[in-house]
Amino acid sequence: MDMKLEVVVVPVSDVDRAKQFYKALGWREDADFVADEDFRIVQLTPPGSAGSIQFGVGVTSAQPGSLRGMYLVVDDIEAARAELAERGARVSEVFHEAGLGARFRPAGAAGRVPGPSPERQTYGSFVTFDDPDGNGWIVQEITTRLPGRD
Repeated sequence: MDMKLEVVVVPVSDVDRAKQFYKALGWREDADFVADEDFRIVQLTPPGSAGSIQFGVGVTSAQPGSLRGMYLVVDDIEAARAELAERGARVSEVFHEAGLGARFRPAGAAGRVPGPSPERQTYGSFVTFDDPDGNGWIVQEITTRLPGRD
């Protein structure tokens, strides 16, 4: 049986601010439903993605800004960085890892080497950015998938 990841719930403190941020990045608004003052759900989808994010009121008990390490995948990290910055995200410089796991450390931390991966190795170049609440995104350049991945 196929199981596809459809939605990730992102904890935010201000629904309208989060909605404005993600829409400014070019993400498509799929839904904004309000049941009452205790429940509102917003869904947005990144360009070209089959998966979406949801946030709102009464959607999660997680602390705003507590979600870290969500991945977006692109085929040109430098173009993605430029577009994210142009659209208002405070995005890191392009980097690659000196050691496995450095992508999860904060900007400026040891292990993040400036510039794209040598020879632009697939899976090797990154940028990071946070939404207004501090939920953290990793953007990874993938030009050729590992076997078994479509």
